[in-house]
Amino acid sequence: MKRIFIMLLRLLALGATLAATVVMITSHETSKVMNLTFEAKYSNTPAFKYFAIVNAGIGGYTLIAFFFSLKGSLQNILLVLDMLATIMLTSAISAALAIANVGKKGNSSAGWLPICGQVTKFCDHVKWALVAGFVGALFYFLLLLHSLHIIVRPFSTTKT
Repeated sequence: MKRIFIMLLRLLALGATLAATVVMITSHETSKVMNLTFEAKYSNTPAFKYFAIVNAGIGGYTLIAFFFSLKGSLQNILLVLDMLATIMLTSAISAALAIANVGKKGNSSAGWLPICGQVTKFCDHVKWALVAGFVGALFYFLLLLHSLHIIVRPFSTTKT
């Protein structure tokens, strides 16, 4: 039962991270503002590229870890790698969310204007990529908690 739950979490995390990658990579839109044409795409922003690369990498790791999670002897190694995956997903989401917030609201102190009014399709794609990324990070967090519970539990048995 424990392995089925872990495998289910890994499959859900795989789906979420790959969805986040695909949605972010396909986010692009061209707009014309004051006779100037500009193209908004994920590759224009290092934070969005980082988000896509991390989600794709973690998706690949999840696929590999899915098959190694069938072997109980690698539990400790997978725990450490799952913790690193959770940390990397969190950092990628944070970076992309910061840039998305500037794109949506701008920054009057720095003189940055919001762009989501001109490129709504692009901003919607980024929003849904971030949602999928959050879901993937949540699944990894649950996977991490479950793995910690399984590994630490044998050491916490006390006799009364």
